[in-house]
Amino acid sequence: MSTLDHKLEPGAGEVRRLEVITGTGRRRQFTADFKARIVEETLVPGAVVSDIARRHGLTPQQVFTWRRQSRQVAANAVSTMPQFVPAVVETTLPSQPSCAPQRRRIRQTGRACESIIEVEIEGMTVRIGGGADARTVAAVIRALKAGA
Repeated sequence: MSTLDHKLEPGAGEVRRLEVITGTGRRRQFTADFKARIVEETLVPGAVVSDIARRHGLTPQQVFTWRRQSRQVAANAVSTMPQFVPAVVETTLPSQPSCAPQRRRIRQTGRACESIIEVEIEGMTVRIGGGADARTVAAVIRALKAGA
C-alpha cells in the first residue's frame, strides 16, 4: 500500500459525511401574482427595495428587474389600447343649405348636401369632405397626431 492510499483512508474514529444531491438544481419559479405583490410593496413611499428583497429571500436585482418588466407591460398595454376622443353629434345643423336640389348649387359644388368630418385639436379645426379618399383622411390624421 502506498502513502497516498494510506492518507485517503479514514481513521478508525473519523466519520465522514457524504451529501447526495438528487435534484436538477433548477431556478426557482415565481408566479406573476407573487411578483406583482413584491413590486407593489416597493412602490409604497419610503420603501427600500433591498429590505423588501431580503425579507422575501430575493436579490435586489430580481426585484428591480420585475419592476422594469411591470413598467414595460404597462407601457405596452397603454400603447396598444385604441385612443378615442369624444364625438359630438349635433342634431341641428347651423346655417347649412337644405338638402333640396338646387341647380345652381349643384353645378357649383357638385353636391349640395355632403357629409363632413370635423376634427378639432388645440383650437384648430380641420374639416374633411365626405368625398375624401380614405388614404387622404388617414394622412391628415397622422399629420395632426405628429403635430400634437
